[in-house]
Amino acid sequence: MKLLLYLGAFVGVIAVIFTATLFAVYPLKYRPDIRQAAALYNVDPVLVAAVINAESSFNPDAVSNKGAVGLMQVMPETAEWVAKQMNIKIESETLKNPRTNILIGTFYLSYLLDKFGDVKTALIAYNAGEGKVRDWLADARYAANSSARPVLISCPYPATNKYVEKVLNGKNFYKLRF
Repeated sequence: MKLLLYLGAFVGVIAVIFTATLFAVYPLKYRPDIRQAAALYNVDPVLVAAVINAESSFNPDAVSNKGAVGLMQVMPETAEWVAKQMNIKIESETLKNPRTNILIGTFYLSYLLDKFGDVKTALIAYNAGEGKVRDWLADARYAANSSARPVLISCPYPATNKYVEKVLNGKNFYKLRF
């Protein structure tokens, strides 16, 4: 009987450690802002949370070595283009504001989803760039043309492939939290 009690306690401790590790790997902050932006731009909030986690681990002050800024790691040039589309004015420091960054990043993600028609291709474009994806879609080594729109079946950038995998794995976890 004692063995069963110890075993039960051990399993409980392992479950707590496992859960704590998952919550550390998949944090979730700014849920109201994510929900608002996702609803506004018709994007799954789970996808937005997974992108934020993959891009910045929910760090609003993150800046990449290429200059991408904030939670959703938006490039300043992209943010300027999005701001024009949204009819708002932004400054470089504004991109570190979580609400603004989520709105701009989600708008851009929505644009890519509409443009490319599938989540995987949109994520590749979000990470590697829209121009690169256009080039790859025209290349039979990377694209399939069996549907109304061509879709990427592979990406030549290993880091982008890891990014897409991380976002899609994150979606599975965040599904449980929204």
